[in-house]
Amino acid sequence: MLDDTHIQQLAAELDQSERSRVPLEHFSKRFPGMTIDDGYRVGRAWVAQQVAGGKKVIGHKIGLTSRAMQMASQIDEPDFGTLLDSMLFTAQAGAALEIPAARFIAPRVEVELAFVLKAPLQGAGVTVQDVLAATDYVTPAIEIIDARIEQFDRHTKVMRKVFDTISDNAANAGIVIGEGDPRYRADPRITDLPWCGAVLRQNGAVEETGLAAGVQGHPAIGIAWLAHKLAPWGESLQPGQIVLAGSFTRPVAAKAGDLFEADYGPLGCLKFQFI
Repeated sequence: MLDDTHIQQLAAELDQSERSRVPLEHFSKRFPGMTIDDGYRVGRAWVAQQVAGGKKVIGHKIGLTSRAMQMASQIDEPDFGTLLDSMLFTAQAGAALEIPAARFIAPRVEVELAFVLKAPLQGAGVTVQDVLAATDYVTPAIEIIDARIEQFDRHTKVMRKVFDTISDNAANAGIVIGEGDPRYRADPRITDLPWCGAVLRQNGAVEETGLAAGVQGHPAIGIAWLAHKLAPWGESLQPGQIVLAGSFTRPVAAKAGDLFEADYGPLGCLKFQFI
């Protein structure tokens, strides 16, 4: 287990990497005895530094929700991170939102659903039905993931370990949600969430398609899991918070000039461009 001095040091390095847009080498390479708990402690220390600098927590994200991604990361459960107000981009219905590509190191786009809460969720007893009852609405969402810790080691080309990803706030760097279209606000009690799907186009070409059932069978399962996982830290999901339930497509690399269109059919369409 890493001591507090190392935890704060690594969190500060992540902060500097985000500012400079220069990726770091794997923490797990420097500290081969690093644990998953260490990763979460680093991520929390980084969030604390951001909050101390004036940013606000607006919610949480769940990652590694597919069985294939868990096997690749050699874990048997998802991971999670924190959403900050500085990460939020809001698309207007019918218009393409402009996102500065220079804010990111190596951005990739994932298609998800987000739960916006109206009641708290706390403790190990939270069920899927509790999640649905506590949700104000479900909305299409895009997660922008990034690599403050490089995805592949610059020397060996070995993929980063889950400890690195978790330290790096579960790789989260941005979230896109929409407003101005009533379809963006789906009632979770009458919407068949596992069958909600999307088509992701990049510069007009279909790059990914998927169904929300790819997120552990039902996207609310991850929200309940997250309430359980936050409890030992003395934390909970709160009204007004946004919770990203996990991607049901593979990450698609983005660069300046790329125009994306995520068409969720009955739930509306998100358009955005990296500039």
